[in-house]
Amino acid sequence: MENNEKLEVWLRGPLPNIPPLLQPAAHALLQAKEEVNRLRHNFPSEMLWTKPAGLASVGFHMQHLAGVLDRLLTYARQESLSIEQLNYLKQEGNSPFPDCNFNDLLEILNRQFAISISQIEQTDSSTLLEVRMVGRAQIPSTHLGLIFHAAEHTMRHVGQLLVTMKFLEAEFDKKIKS
Repeated sequence: MENNEKLEVWLRGPLPNIPPLLQPAAHALLQAKEEVNRLRHNFPSEMLWTKPAGLASVGFHMQHLAGVLDRLLTYARQESLSIEQLNYLKQEGNSPFPDCNFNDLLEILNRQFAISISQIEQTDSSTLLEVRMVGRAQIPSTHLGLIFHAAEHTMRHVGQLLVTMKFLEAEFDKKIKS
């Protein structure tokens, strides 16, 4: 099909090396990656941490997308969160270093997308219904539940990120024109 690149990822067919039952999760993560990477890469740095109407900032969404994928897929591997992961969680919403910009956060997020897809590729389908414990409270889920939630949670935050960016860019454009 000539317009295959214009189709959403899930309409392009099966992904190689992804177990059949995990195709929808991988499709969602790759769709999220494409949508975030299409965003304006020169997003104004001075607005990266702005919270319009008290909502989460663009910077928070970018950090949270990477962090939550890392945390959920850690639980899917039956591992506990590391000190580094817990520190990352505490810092979400704060600039990780001076002069951090959208592209810096995009690079971190793209690395996490690659790690996440690689983990899904390596997932043994026979483990999908096995119980996996989540968080300090050790709440039971399943391997499949964690992978599915990682994908749907990612898409939810991508939607919020898109709306927040559009709103802030419109405000920024108004300032420039006035």
